[in-house]
Amino acid sequence: MELDLLGDRQRTHRCGELRPEHAGQKVFLAGWVARRRDLGNLIFIDLRDHTGVTQVVCRPELSAAAHAKAEQVRSEYVLGIEGEVALRTPETVNKDLASGEVEVVVRELLVLNEARTPPFPLDDEGRTNEEPRLRYRYIDLRRARMQHHLRLRHQAGLVVREHMMEHGFVDIETPFLTRSTPEGARDYLVPSRVHPGHFYALPQSPQLFKQILMISGFDRYFQIVRCFRDEDLRADRQPEFTQIDVEMAFPRREVLFGIIESLMAKLFALVDVKVPVPFPILPYDEAMEKYGSDKPDLRFGLEWKRVPLPESARGKVHVAEPVKALRVPGGGSFSRSQLDKLHEASKNAGADWFGTIKIAGGAQSPLAKVVGDEAVGSLADAVQAAEGDLVLLLGLKSEASPGGHTSGLSIEKLRHLDSASGDVRLDLARKLELIKPGTWAFCWVVDFPMFEYDDKEKRYAAMHHPFTSPREEDMDKIESDPSACKARAYDLVLNGSEIGGGSIRIHRPDIQRRVFQTLSITPEKARERFGFFLDALESGAPPHGGIALGWDRIIALMCGETNIREVIAFPKTASAMDLMCDAPGRVDPDQLHELELELKTAESMEAVRAVQHKAER
Repeated sequence: MELDLLGDRQRTHRCGELRPEHAGQKVFLAGWVARRRDLGNLIFIDLRDHTGVTQVVCRPELSAAAHAKAEQVRSEYVLGIEGEVALRTPETVNKDLASGEVEVVVRELLVLNEARTPPFPLDDEGRTNEEPRLRYRYIDLRRARMQHHLRLRHQAGLVVREHMMEHGFVDIETPFLTRSTPEGARDYLVPSRVHPGHFYALPQSPQLFKQILMISGFDRYFQIVRCFRDEDLRADRQPEFTQIDVEMAFPRREVLFGIIESLMAKLFALVDVKVPVPFPILPYDEAMEKYGSDKPDLRFGLEWKRVPLPESARGKVHVAEPVKALRVPGGGSFSRSQLDKLHEASKNAGADWFGTIKIAGGAQSPLAKVVGDEAVGSLADAVQAAEGDLVLLLGLKSEASPGGHTSGLSIEKLRHLDSASGDVRLDLARKLELIKPGTWAFCWVVDFPMFEYDDKEKRYAAMHHPFTSPREEDMDKIESDPSACKARAYDLVLNGSEIGGGSIRIHRPDIQRRVFQTLSITPEKARERFGFFLDALESGAPPHGGIALGWDRIIALMCGETNIREVIAFPKTASAMDLMCDAPGRVDPDQLHELELELKTAESMEAVRAVQHKAER
C-alpha cells in the first residue's frame, strides 16, 4: 500500500493520556497498531505508544479514505490519527484502560509505515520463549512490562545522580581501554593495532582508577559505569553489566553506610516501598553461623546454631565438631516423607550427616538408639526447642582419632558446613512458604575474612580483592595467621541477594606490600601488574574507601524480576550471545592481518599438542 508522510504534523497527546475531560477536542495521535477489529462499517483500532492504548474508530460516513486505509492496516503498523475525542457509551467503557472511557473518531488516518507480522504476540508475557524475545528485542521492548522496567531504570538513575551530588560526590568517567590485571574473573582483551602483540583489557571494575582519584584529591567520586567480565553467566550475571561506583577519602564506614542507606530509601520509594533505616549490621561469622550465607535472607527466621556434640555422643557418631542445629517451630508435625525430603536436600547441599529431633512430651529421635536420650535432650536444649518443635541437625563426617574423639572442623570445612546449612534453610523456608511477597530486608555484612586458602593453588587468595585493608587490630596477623585476619570489607544484602560490595582500602605502601607477599604476589609481579598504582600509593595516598552497587540487580529487585536480563535493554544469553546482532561473530581476515593476529585452527592446535607430547616423552 502507499505510505503517507508525517509532514509538519505534531502529536497533541500521547495514547495513554486521553480522559473524559478531553471529549470534543481535536487531537492528533501517533503510535503502533496493537489490535484491529473489523465489524464492517465500523473498524476499531487500538493505538499504542509507551504511555498506553487509545481506541480509535473509523466510520466510512465520516471519512471513506480513512476507513479504506483502516481495512488494510495490520498489527504493528505505524499510524498517525487525526480525529475528535468522544465519550464511550457506559456499556462499552473499558475499565482495564486508563483511557477506556473515551475513543477517537477518525477524520484522517496516515499509514506511516508497514510492519511484518510480529514473531510473537506482544500481550503474551508469560509464554514466549526467551530466544525469540532476545532475537527480536526491538519487538520485545515494545511490551508494556519492558517499557516500565527501562523507564523506571531511567528514573532511578536520575535519583542516584541527584543524591550523590547532594552529598558532594563528583561524576568522573574512567577508561574502558586499560591494562589487564589478572586477579579474579577473566578479562575481555582488545588487541592494539598501533602496538602489535599488545592488548588492552576492558575493566572488570574501575577499582584502581577510583582509588587514584582519591590520591588525586577529588575526595568524593561516583559513576554509573559499565564493567566487563568474561565469566560463566547466571540469572544475575552478564558479560557487560552496570554498577554504581562510589569512593570517598577520609572515610568513616558509618558515614558511607548512611549515604547508601538513604539512597536505597529514595530508590525504593519509586516503587512505593518504605525502607526503614539504618540497616542491621551482621558480622560475617554471625551471618554464616545463623543463616549459612554471607548474603542472608532476613525475611524469615530459622536461625542455625553451632553446637558441640554432648560428651556421651562423642565416639559413637563419627561427626566432626561443631555440628549445626536448627529449631523449626511447629515442625514436630512433619511427616516421614517431609523429613526424607529434608534429608535429601541436606545431602544435595553437601552435608553428609543429618539428624532430627521431635519434641513431643520430650525429645524423641532415632539418634537416641546410638547416643542416648540424655545427648538428644542436650542437643534440643541447645536451641531452646519447645513442645511441638522439630530440631534439624547437620554435620560433616570425620574419622575417629585413636582416643575415640572426632576431629574438629578446619576453617574451610566449617564454611562448607555453613554453606550447606544455608541451602537447607532456604529450601525449608520455601517448603513452609515463609517468604512473604512484598517484604524487604536489607542488611550489611561486615568483617569478612581477609584471605581464603586455595587448595588447588596451594596459596592464599584475597576474599574480596588485594587492595582491601585488614582491620587495624588484625595487622599483626597478615603474615602470622592469615586465616584469622579480618578485612575492613562489607557487602550490602537485600532479600538474600548481594547488591553491593566495598571496603576501606589499603592506602599505605608498606601494608600493600605485606598483603601482596601473603598472596604470593612477588615484588616483580606486583610491579608488572600494578606498577602505576603502586607509584600513586607512594605519592601521598589518603585513607579512602568505597563501594560498588550492582545496578542491574537493584533494578531487577525493584521490578520484581529474578533475571537481570529483564531490566537490560540489549542483554546477552546465558552463553554470552547477542542473538539480535549475532555477536560475537567472525571478522574479516584483513582486520586480523592488520592487528598481526592469526587464528589457531583445529589442525594447528593438534600439531602443537603432538609436539608437546613428543617433548614430554
